[in-house]
This record gives sequence, structure tokens and C-alpha cells, in this order.
Amino acid sequence: MKQLTLDIPLDKSPYYQRLSQALINSIKSSQVIAGERLPSARALAEQLQVNRHTIMRSYNELIAQGWIENAERRYYKVSQHLPIDSSHRIKNNEGETHPAFKWHFQKDFQDSNFIKSGAAYEYNFAGGKPDTTLFPFDEYRSHINDALKRPCIDSLNYGENSGHPALLQQAQVYLRRTRSIREKSLMITNGSQEALYLIANLLLTTGDNIAIESLGYPPAWQAFKSAGASLITIEQDSQGLCPEHLEKMAEQHALKGIYLTPLHQYPTTVTLNASRRLAIYKIALKHQLFIIEDDYDHEYHYKCQPISPMAADDPAQLVIYLSSFSKIMFPAARMGMLAAPDELIQALVNFRTTINHKPALFQQDALARWMKSGGFERHVRRSTKAYQQRLENAHQQLQIARDKGVLLTYKIPDGGMALWIGLAVDTEQLAKQLATQGIYLQHQKEFMANVCSLSDSSVYSNASSNACSDTSYPELTNNNAITPNDDCAVKYHIRLGFAGQSIEQFNIGFSKIIKLVLHLQLAYSAK
Repeated sequence: MKQLTLDIPLDKSPYYQRLSQALINSIKSSQVIAGERLPSARALAEQLQVNRHTIMRSYNELIAQGWIENAERRYYKVSQHLPIDSSHRIKNNEGETHPAFKWHFQKDFQDSNFIKSGAAYEYNFAGGKPDTTLFPFDEYRSHINDALKRPCIDSLNYGENSGHPALLQQAQVYLRRTRSIREKSLMITNGSQEALYLIANLLLTTGDNIAIESLGYPPAWQAFKSAGASLITIEQDSQGLCPEHLEKMAEQHALKGIYLTPLHQYPTTVTLNASRRLAIYKIALKHQLFIIEDDYDHEYHYKCQPISPMAADDPAQLVIYLSSFSKIMFPAARMGMLAAPDELIQALVNFRTTINHKPALFQQDALARWMKSGGFERHVRRSTKAYQQRLENAHQQLQIARDKGVLLTYKIPDGGMALWIGLAVDTEQLAKQLATQGIYLQHQKEFMANVCSLSDSSVYSNASSNACSDTSYPELTNNNAITPNDDCAVKYHIRLGFAGQSIEQFNIGFSKIIKLVLHLQLAYSAK
């Protein structure tokens, strides 16, 4: 940094002396620290609009006093050995102290593993983590360079808060061709979490109720909580969310909307079938509820073509569709898509303008160019193939674990980036012990609405009404246990991400998980 802001005294002493005192004060207050370079005499003279010789005189004075050094006769820096402790802070009145200011928060947000970096873990089994080493950075860099060399000048000014026009166009085509979504307007968001926050605070208020899956995505719940809404949990079974229980809760609690992850239910990976989707849509239409459809990893579906989103067949225009580029690119890309009726999109854009006048259009411009070139879809094909191979490997490793004596249950999902696995050991304690070994693992309590501390005013169903015709899905509750053999009941669960690491890395980390699971199984059986 060449710039240094100085508070020069306004007394009648010579300027170079006042400048020297200002520099000493900046050192005493740690505005500049020991070993840090100071502006050159020429640069500081230009900044202060004084003669360079005046600056030199001040610097020479400070060298003589031991405050600064002329390093290698090339530049000035703060001395490593100061006349006083450089961390000493100047006080308006020596010895005067002030009580610390007390902050009062109007909203309470819980800490979460979702805001913690996985970089500290050698093995990261997070369920939605893409493998960033697969991303074609060199190819993408060329589109960033192109966006900087040939920018759309009009887009550099205020406006276009729905997103870069070129990216909106590419995204519209992509959603039409890959999701069959045609009759909706679109905005580009700073990831799906910004979209959830905007929707929640525009459509919900204190006292409103929104339906959520009993096992689900806590950051979405936090967004709804931020608007003051109460959360009504809906039962799940082996086929996903139960329409019968949704109908019952809609009649009892005057719901405003529903939040769903129908393609790969988060966290259980279950795909909601067409008949249930239709039943849920009819309930929403009957009770005038909006549906938030979070399609967070649509691209990664392996067994067959994925079911079209609910937003693709939405005659009443009550579905709000969310998708993200984070799973395709990397989480730091912070770009997502929100498709909804034009009236809602315009209101959302207006609301976002109150907190952000302009999105980061250079990044959006680069993504649009990448999509137009065909590189985006090539990368989707490559990563899909890699993740399918990793799913097959995970399946093999689970079979090996079972042969070793691990008591577990699982179903291979049609797609996604994670597996929902039942174990016979307390997975919360398992995750805590693995963390000490450099292994990150998500356990079932992280996704359970009835154990997450979301809000004292939140309303939860007790999941005991058996409203579904099929209540035989043990993976979704601690109360129903599956017994693969006679000596233990599998009743705890983990969400095991298989996409974010190479096969070799996955296998090494997974072997450590299995070793600890076997140890805990023995400890449990000994009790």
C-alpha cells in the first residue's frame, strides 16, 4: 500500500515537525506496524501537496530518533525496534477507560456446519461438495479474460439487477432444454441461499406458517425464520414427503407455502414420484400455497432421465424454482437461478435493490460466454461421468464394509452427490470422533427439524399420526429400527458425500470411518 492517511497537528510549529509527529502517532497507534513500508518521499509529497524535501527532512528526523529505517537505501520502513511498544494505543485522556458497547441482536441465528470451511479436514464427506479439481480453470479463465477485454459497457452502470442479460438468455435456453421450464421469468442470484432469503422476506412475515420436510435443509429454515415464519414439519416415508400429512397440516395451520427438494430429497436422496408431486400440487392449489422447489443438483442423475421439475408443469403459476451453479462449478462461484412468474420476479428484483444495487456482472458475463461456447455442458458431461463412477465405487466400499461386519442399510439413489446410510452406532458421536482424525461427516441430527434449535415460536408435527399409506421407511426416523441380523438394530444415519473426493481419497477416508464404526459396534455390544 502506497497510501497512508495522516492526522497532521494544526499548531504553529514547522510543517516537517508536525509531519514527524503525525508519523510517530501513526506508529504508536499501530496504523503502520514494525517492518511495514512507508510511502516514498515522492508519493507522500504528492499526497500531501508539499515539497519532497520537506518529507525527506521529516523522514531523516525519524531515522535519527529510531522510529524508521532507510532499508537498503531504497525505501523507508518502520523500525523493528521502536523507542516505545508499537502496540501502545493513544488515548484522548491518559488512563481514561470506557465500558464496552453492548450489542443487542433482534434476530438469533444459530451456528451451523454449513458456514464452516471443509479445508481443515483431510477427508471431506460433505454431501453436496463438488470436486473442484475437475473444474476446467484454464478454459474458464479465457472467458473471464474475454469478459474483461470486451465488456458490455452498458452493463457496467447501475441497473440490470436481475442479472447480466447474456447470462439470463443462456440460462433461459438451458432451463427450457434441460428442465422443460418455459413460462417463467428468471433472475440470477448470489447462490440459492440469497434466493431463499429474498423469497422468505418478501412472501412471509411474523405469524405465517410454512411447511418443510421433517428431514431437510437447515439454511433454508433459517431464511424462513429470518422473516418470522413458523415451521410446520411434514412426515416422510420411503417415497418422500407424504401428501396426506401435508393436507392435514394445511387444514390445521393455515399454511402460506411449502419448501421441497423433490428430485434428490435433502438429505435422504429420495426422488419424489410423479403421483405424489401431482397430489402435492393439488393441495397447494386448493389451499392457495406457493411451492418453493429447490432443485440443487439436477444435473447429476445417473440411472435414467430425471423427472421434470414441478415448475415445468405449473398451470396456476404457484411454483418458485431454484437451482444453483455451485454444484457444477464450485461454491465460491456464488451464482444461482430463480425462475418464477414475472410479477414475483420484478418484486424480488426491487427488494434485492434495497440491499444490493448491482450484482457482480463480470463473473456472470464470463459464465454466459462459457455456456455459449459449449464448455459448460462439456464440463457437466465430464463431471457426471466421474460422479457416477464414484457412486459405483462407494457402493462397492459399502459392500466391503458389510462383509467386514458393519451393520448398515442404504439404497442406491437415482442421482445426486451423496448416500443416506443407516448405521447401528450413534452417528453424532461418530462424527465428533472422526473430526479429531481430520474427517468431516454429516450426521442425521443436523437435518432433523425437531431437534434443530430454530425458533421458540416454531411449530413442529410430532410425526406420530401415520398419515402416509407407506410408513415402512426406517431410514427416516430413530423410532423405527431395521434389523439386518439378530444382534443389533440399525437406527442412526449419516449423509455420505461421494462426489467431492477422488476415488482413492474416498477409499482411504472411508476405511478410517469403517474402522471406527466397527470399534463402536463392539463397544455397544459389550454394554
